[in-house]
Amino acid sequence: MSIIEWEKDESVAVIQLNNGENRQNLAFAKIMAQVLDEIIANPEIDAAVITSTDKKSWSLGVDIDWLGRQFQDQAFDNIKQFMYGMNEVFKKLLLLPVPVIASINGHAFGNGAILSCACDFRFMKADRGYFCFPEVDLGIPFLPGMIAFVRKTLPEYQFNLMKLTGKKAGAVELAEHHVIEKACANAEEVLAESLSFAKTFHKKRGIFKEHKKRMHQHIIQVMDTEDAKYIEPLFLMIPD
Repeated sequence: MSIIEWEKDESVAVIQLNNGENRQNLAFAKIMAQVLDEIIANPEIDAAVITSTDKKSWSLGVDIDWLGRQFQDQAFDNIKQFMYGMNEVFKKLLLLPVPVIASINGHAFGNGAILSCACDFRFMKADRGYFCFPEVDLGIPFLPGMIAFVRKTLPEYQFNLMKLTGKKAGAVELAEHHVIEKACANAEEVLAESLSFAKTFHKKRGIFKEHKKRMHQHIIQVMDTEDAKYIEPLFLMIPD
């Protein structure tokens, strides 16, 4: 079983994150980009849903153990490839010519929460699971591009609160602030609601792609022009 797989459910591509906590590393970035390319190449797909096969976690963000090993081994090219690779994943999601729905059926922390923000819509289960940006406590700053597209998802006041405090938010609170479309009762409901919503989309790809391109062109510009200033010197963590 691959760490990321997808299958068709009528006109919807259901992307399954299969690696437990679904920590993000170089392999994650490469396989997710490949999956998104396969979906783009399939003209029968009208929408995509990203879910997790883990009962507790949707994605807990960067694979810190993997990252630590790369630093220890001085495999700096691997780290840069990972950062640029995740940026490619984020850009593909922002520009995908079909809607992408994050079906958050567990915790979404750090880069996991950020991944969901690159999607067009979000549903989340309310019975268990938190959404948070713990980077402020881990000494990890957001890249400029991340800030740009997270701001399309969270109201500025909520982004300011969550980014600077590391506050955990549940589905009910996120629904109140329109970060997600709906707080669902449990994992079964969140996937069902996500799929039901996805199946309402039958838009022409050309116009849908152009809408997303124009909406997000400023984000792509920031990612293309500013992120490298922090990735190239590996200015990814700030010590106390």
